[in-house]
Amino acid sequence: MNISIFAMAFTIFLLMDPLGNVPIYLAILQKLERDKRIKVIFREKVIALFIILLFAYFGNDFLKALNISHETIFLAGGIVLFVMAIKLLFPENGSLLDSLAIEGEPLIFPLAVPLVAGPSVLAAVMIYSHQLESLTILFGAIGIAWIASMAILLGSTMLQKYLGIRGLKALERLMGLILMLIAINMFLKGVIIFQSTPKELLAERSLH
Repeated sequence: MNISIFAMAFTIFLLMDPLGNVPIYLAILQKLERDKRIKVIFREKVIALFIILLFAYFGNDFLKALNISHETIFLAGGIVLFVMAIKLLFPENGSLLDSLAIEGEPLIFPLAVPLVAGPSVLAAVMIYSHQLESLTILFGAIGIAWIASMAILLGSTMLQKYLGIRGLKALERLMGLILMLIAINMFLKGVIIFQSTPKELLAERSLH
């Protein structure tokens, strides 16, 4: 499967949703000093990266063990990305942010999981790992997305200052729209593959 590393990186970046996470990170870390906040963000991002790489490395073996077909991966992936796009376009009430500030430093939850290494990101890297013969491209895409999202989160205070909450929400909606287009395209690829698969092969798969 010929997939551009930048296309994969952009999709993973959208799923990490760094712009949407900026207000949440700021709310959770608001009681920490600036230097301490940077250390916590970096630590949580590294933990999230480790989890994502773990799923990317073992994802292909996991899908093979379940005997999941190629078209199923595209269809399921399209649905997962579409649901994530809906959440970006039509987010739930943001009043929860006021109650997110916690005492001390958060560890793993919720900054690493599920805000960065969420179900949609983990599902996406597992799907990509099944499509690629070599994981080098996937690891590179994950690295690019991780660095880009890290830069945004480290500059979250400045970003919110210049864009404001409304500006961040507008960018998040745009990201959601782009992700929805990617999701629909992936789903349609699954439909095309399914329609072109011989009925005998489909019947054989259903027996396993």
